[in-house]
Amino acid sequence: MDRISAPLAIRADDFMRAATAAFFVAIFAVGGVYLTPDLQTPSELVSWAQLAIAAGIFSRKTMPLSALGIIALWLVALKDYDVFHLLDYLALGVGVAGYLLLASTDNARWHEKRFLVLFWGVTIALMWSSLEKFAYPNWFYPLVEEKPFLTFGIPRDIFIPMAGVAEFTLGFGLIWTPLVRRLSAVALLIIFTAAVYPFGRIDLVGHAMIMAALILIAVDPLSKRAAPVPRQPAAIAHARSLAVVTMSLALALVAVSSSYWGLHATFYGANGRATAGQISTHTYSPEHPHGPGTPAISKPDPQAHSQ
Repeated sequence: MDRISAPLAIRADDFMRAATAAFFVAIFAVGGVYLTPDLQTPSELVSWAQLAIAAGIFSRKTMPLSALGIIALWLVALKDYDVFHLLDYLALGVGVAGYLLLASTDNARWHEKRFLVLFWGVTIALMWSSLEKFAYPNWFYPLVEEKPFLTFGIPRDIFIPMAGVAEFTLGFGLIWTPLVRRLSAVALLIIFTAAVYPFGRIDLVGHAMIMAALILIAVDPLSKRAAPVPRQPAAIAHARSLAVVTMSLALALVAVSSSYWGLHATFYGANGRATAGQISTHTYSPEHPHGPGTPAISKPDPQAHSQ
């Protein structure tokens, strides 16, 4: 893997800057969205701001302004969208903005942490969004009914939580040992790439930042550290490693799910239901919670939310 990925690994910064600029040019071309095709807006100013973010990435002097622009767009989106819904995009946005900021600094200590910040942002975003499959499995019913091949013949109500478990676990794998995180990234890339065929190129645009980060995780530009010499028999070491992985995954699930449902209860009450004024999804379907349902904004197909 090192030998195959070496040409890209040594150009990791060039790749990430080019991918980020291409993403913002793409959503500028799509028009009428905040940061992702899921978040629609009638404002033309937002689209031009995204083109300015893309332009700022070509110079290290202006990269901090692009980072600030990403955070600013997330904050501006609060006027049209519910805070809880926008949390789906916060970790990834902070990760990309943090990368741009740290990549532009001359401080070596902070500069070397740029990929770590990006990878943690992607990890948290994937683990957080996976919980939607447990909290709102009915969001995904229209997708599996329209495209039943997605479930591989597994009953719908079994497949959807299984998909949530897979997404959470692969997301967790992105912050584990070098081999595990690289294999997790490859598996997720296969899934995201396969989704382009049934859901189209807009799905590719929406997931472009995640996929770019996954490619970097797969080539692993992080500095390698020598593995410690084991001080115990291999069988004991492997058994202990398995126990640590199991406990760590369980603790991560408890921490993320507690934050998810805790904030959900804070926003929507103990019964977990949105109020009438908050009914709609990421794409303004009146059947699902978390969007403002603003009549001034057009309502796209509720099945377009493929993630």
